[in-house]
Amino acid sequence: MYRTHTCGELNLSKIGAQVTLAGWVQTIRKFGAITFVDLRDRYGITQLLFNEELTLQLEKNSIGREFVLQATGIVKERSNKNLKIATGEIEISITNYSILNKSITPPFTIQDDTDGGDELRMKYRYLDLRRNEIKKNLELRYAVNRAARNYLHQQGFMDIETPFLIKSTPEGARDFVVPSRMNPGEFYALPQSPQSFKQLLMVSGYDRYYQIVKCFRDEDLRADRQPEFTQIDCEMAFVEQEDILQTFEGLVKNIFKEVNQIDYKEKVERISWDDAMWNYGNDKPDTRFELKVQNLKVKGENLCTTLEEIKFDVFNSAETVLAICIPNASEYSRKQTDELIEWVKRPQIGMRGLAFIKKGKDGILKSSFDKFINETQLNSFANYCNAQQDDLILILAGAEEKTRKAISDLRMEMAERLGLRNKNEFKLLWVFDFPLFEYNEEGNSWVARHHPFTAPKPSDIEIMINNDPKISNASKYLDHPYAKIKANAYDMVLNGNEIGGGSIRIHQRELQEKMFAALGMDIEEQLHKFGFLLGAFEYGAPPHGGIAFGFDRLCAILGGSESIRDFIAFPKNNAGRDVMLDAPATIDEKQLHELQIKLGSKKV
Repeated sequence: MYRTHTCGELNLSKIGAQVTLAGWVQTIRKFGAITFVDLRDRYGITQLLFNEELTLQLEKNSIGREFVLQATGIVKERSNKNLKIATGEIEISITNYSILNKSITPPFTIQDDTDGGDELRMKYRYLDLRRNEIKKNLELRYAVNRAARNYLHQQGFMDIETPFLIKSTPEGARDFVVPSRMNPGEFYALPQSPQSFKQLLMVSGYDRYYQIVKCFRDEDLRADRQPEFTQIDCEMAFVEQEDILQTFEGLVKNIFKEVNQIDYKEKVERISWDDAMWNYGNDKPDTRFELKVQNLKVKGENLCTTLEEIKFDVFNSAETVLAICIPNASEYSRKQTDELIEWVKRPQIGMRGLAFIKKGKDGILKSSFDKFINETQLNSFANYCNAQQDDLILILAGAEEKTRKAISDLRMEMAERLGLRNKNEFKLLWVFDFPLFEYNEEGNSWVARHHPFTAPKPSDIEIMINNDPKISNASKYLDHPYAKIKANAYDMVLNGNEIGGGSIRIHQRELQEKMFAALGMDIEEQLHKFGFLLGAFEYGAPPHGGIAFGFDRLCAILGGSESIRDFIAFPKNNAGRDVMLDAPATIDEKQLHELQIKLGSKKV
């Protein structure tokens, strides 16, 4: 056998035992006539001691970093112990060894503080995966997977696989498509989610389904997106919203306990989408800290009457004026406030500037627009913002959507600067009562905010059934009855990240057809794209609903990272490329001919 033990399990209890280890050479340290080698495998590191005779052999047949080594010897107590590692109290006095494979010099150092950049490490990902930091990430990912499966099994859920080669259906993002050789000119699509299949499983009587499944979306990428990603996908029949919330609060709390040893007993707060947007500027707020948004002017209406009195064009001409109060920050220097002004002007934020008011520890108020406002008005303005002594009020003004997003980003940035975003603190939140529809200005039509299978709130079903979805006056779309319909949907938010989202589904054919019609599909298109689902609803479809968790993102948050890439064994870069495999890549003409595909003007 190649080894009797791993490099992470030996300790003082094995003193005097003869063992054989196998692994990769981490470091080599020569001290006079003897040599120390740290041998590494997936389980840990063990120090090997080569005596004078074996050191002479090493000089003739040298070893280097990342050589694969097999070594046999006797376990001894170390004189210079390293209590930072599990094997740090022992070493192996080597009696014989063999080189199983040599290694050329790696392109970067394989250790936690590596000198390799992201692209280089992704190109040699098989080497990067040897690093302890990445190994810990994948161990955490496995632990989350195991905890989720165990909980769902205990709750009576059944793991059922669904196909990867399916029909292209609109679900909010572009599909990846796969040509069919046996059906020339026709294509499969890779699933953005198993949505239709899990609903069909409910119709089939499998009332508790789950799957930890790969999904595919051809969309622009960023740190928390990949073209292929993993979901914990779940569906339940004969349930209402409360059943879903209770079940999956339990799932996440169980993962916290099993993976991070956190006993999360705090009641999970619930807020409506309207409250989230009003108080935080976005629908996935980080509620580990306050810093709530103060709404001074919204969609042209002055809520703070002081705005009507002052002659400051930045506020007067703006559609929306919003503020946040930063505690213990009134002594911000001119340099610091100038830095914040430049920060909001960045293209990612897109604001023209930032106004501010300081309420000093002595209660005296000063503002960046003093010449436009008197002392009484300034006091009234600060009081409306609930400013306390030593507060700094930051104010943004502009178009509604852009300003609300900007104040949300500014809130998160200030929390980061104030140290309020502790990665070891976890705060869950449910957000519900989203709008069912969003207005598409380009097409003067409705689009589904979540997906077209989401049911309206029971109280809003009659509004949907009894009204024509057509928008006759684009400028007054907010007055249309469909703009007021709420979705029977819910998102779970963790530390300002949406980690799960779902809804109660439509399960009646008439209502589903009405939903498709609202999205601009005539009956022919409905039958072409979703005839299988509409037909299934005529055979006794039960009420059902579900949720899907972003597995990669959940792992990253639990691991204290902003990026999901370090928690995926073989990720893509920001351009969607696998730089290790050099994929995507061209295919040869023979394959194109078999698929009856031509590229551009070139016939194959």
